[in-house]
Amino acid sequence: MTLLEELGRFFPPGRLLHKPGELVPYESDALTAFRARPLAVVLPESHEEVVQAVRWCARHRIPYVARGSGTSLSGGSLPIDGGLLIGLNRMNKLLRLDPQERIAVVEPGFINLQVSNAAAPYGLYYAPDPSSQPVSTIGGNLAFNSGGAHCLKYGMTSNHVLGAKVVLPDGETVVLGSESLENTGPDWLGLFVGSEGLLGIATEITLRLLPKPETYHTVLAAYDALEKAGEAVAAVVASGLLPGAMEIMDSLAIEAAEAAVRAGYPREARALLIVELEGEAPQVEAEARYLDEVIRRSGAYEVRVAQSAEERLKIWKGRKAAFSAVGRLSPDYIVQDGVVPRSRLGQALSEIERLSARYGLRVANVFHAGDGNLHPLILYNGRVPGELERAEELAGEILRLCVALGGSITGEHGVGMEKKAYMPEMFSEADLEAMRRIRRALDPFELSNRGKMFPGGEAPALHQAGPHPLERAGIISRE
Repeated sequence: MTLLEELGRFFPPGRLLHKPGELVPYESDALTAFRARPLAVVLPESHEEVVQAVRWCARHRIPYVARGSGTSLSGGSLPIDGGLLIGLNRMNKLLRLDPQERIAVVEPGFINLQVSNAAAPYGLYYAPDPSSQPVSTIGGNLAFNSGGAHCLKYGMTSNHVLGAKVVLPDGETVVLGSESLENTGPDWLGLFVGSEGLLGIATEITLRLLPKPETYHTVLAAYDALEKAGEAVAAVVASGLLPGAMEIMDSLAIEAAEAAVRAGYPREARALLIVELEGEAPQVEAEARYLDEVIRRSGAYEVRVAQSAEERLKIWKGRKAAFSAVGRLSPDYIVQDGVVPRSRLGQALSEIERLSARYGLRVANVFHAGDGNLHPLILYNGRVPGELERAEELAGEILRLCVALGGSITGEHGVGMEKKAYMPEMFSEADLEAMRRIRRALDPFELSNRGKMFPGGEAPALHQAGPHPLERAGIISRE
């Protein structure tokens, strides 16, 4: 019996994919510059089937990666050459919603935004809101500890996951955390959230729900310099206010968002700052007056306040669409992810502008300004020889800048394949070896998402540049 025939005992035709045409959609995630082809793809529909797939991998020492919607921007859900890809999109059920306890229990393929939709009739919602929330899965959010625009006030995914049922790399099932807000014993769940699939696969996830805010106050401020917008963020935080969200977009991001969704942004602005207060009406009303003073002192030449729910949603629609909208400005782009202290935002943005000019590549800046999480989008044309390599060098310079300013090489997109070469910029070899020991304690053969996060052992697919194979074959075109 061949390996695939053995796997076919657990997965019927249609849920075991191995033909070349069936594998093509899984060769890459949202970081499309990286590609690899798995041996096969399985599509489990239950916890028990995930266990069977993982045990098959452990038995034959075959590496594997779990994947949801494939929206990872760091190559974190890139397949492993010759390995197994375990697709979790069919495990997409809401298992339980308890409005009294304010919890939701979901399978890993459940979509982020659907949690809030399900909780809305009870006046509740799920706070982490990555820009990909209409399509990204809770399992992927957990793996990368995703954030979003409102993580400034409410924290990252790790602050909203109470428990998880997990299949370890040897096929054993464990339950981490609980439905209680109080932990007992070691924080194994905290270790698991954000581990990028290196420690196992979550098949059930218990989420904390919050009451929907009574009211919002959303401000859009326009600036004639990107550095001024960055300094305005520091001024808002220094004032003692804690907004629900603070976001910045530069002129390129504004141009892209306007072309895509016509959000009504001031087109001539060099930078836009979005600040949103939320909470009980008397509190928001008092804070709004204070915020207005801070914003006007920061040098904004135009300030708008959303007068209705429709105006608020229009402001956020432009921001949420920015990543994908940049595709209107360039055939290819790298979405980078780094963090700097809020007090260094202005300096970081000024330096990114200098690096952009030096490398001759445009950079659109969109980021969660409240916690210093930068998302520079580096525009390039993959069909021009050398441009991808130049874009990657610029991306590396930005990551080094973040570390030099006291920040981090990632805020929410994870390390994956894209940033693992930069781990030594932040961590000593002793630090990295301590992380490896933890990983090997659970996965001695490094089967679970092998090749991710830790430096070294890069796949040849990472060095492939130029047109996608389907372009070269004349099947697709970006003209």
